[in-house]
Amino acid sequence: METSIIQKLKNRTAQLLEAPLLKSGRVLDVRHWENAAMVEIDLHLPEAPMADWHEVPSIKFKAASFTYRDYTPFGWDAETHTCSLLIDTAHEGPGSRWARNLQAGETIHYLAIENTRQSPHPTDLVVGLGDASSLAHLLALQQLTLPKNRFDGAVVLDNPHAGHLFQDYFRSALTILSSPDELTGWLAAQGYCTTHTRFYLTGHNGLVAVMRRSLKNLGHSNFKVKGFWS
Repeated sequence: METSIIQKLKNRTAQLLEAPLLKSGRVLDVRHWENAAMVEIDLHLPEAPMADWHEVPSIKFKAASFTYRDYTPFGWDAETHTCSLLIDTAHEGPGSRWARNLQAGETIHYLAIENTRQSPHPTDLVVGLGDASSLAHLLALQQLTLPKNRFDGAVVLDNPHAGHLFQDYFRSALTILSSPDELTGWLAAQGYCTTHTRFYLTGHNGLVAVMRRSLKNLGHSNFKVKGFWS
């Protein structure tokens, strides 16, 4: 009993310390992709300084009690303070459960908005590479790349339904591939210039390591890396 009371007091103290740091927003819409473990979420974040998002941003959302997960917004509009998330929910965890259970009209909370130190090069070809966990990151990178024809890339999606839906829902230069081996072959076939091409590697750490090794074998050294733990 005493231990339970002490734990309740600790939780209450943590909540009091946490509350002033949190900002809130509202869920505008939630779309669960059919036969694919992806959830697309539209948000209104009135306090988010979207006009200042010149690098790919990352938002630390409260997914459960004292539990936070980082997600990348894409398709943001600074005037209306709206943006979207695209979350891979194929694995179990607080973030996946949070995303799957969100409903339109619900209030969400986030702790901070950070940049990922990934911004498109101002003149070189920008090539984004990733997987299901980094789709939003790649879409955000595409949004920041001007003109749009400087953006190219590929994404590994082992679920064919997710690949078809992505191509139907988004106007993106990203090529959909089914495996890391296919990505390695695709990179070799592109013949990208080693001097004027910048690569942005995102996704689960295992795939990022494969992409990095493949690029080095092709003589490329201009790349930035953002790996995620499984």
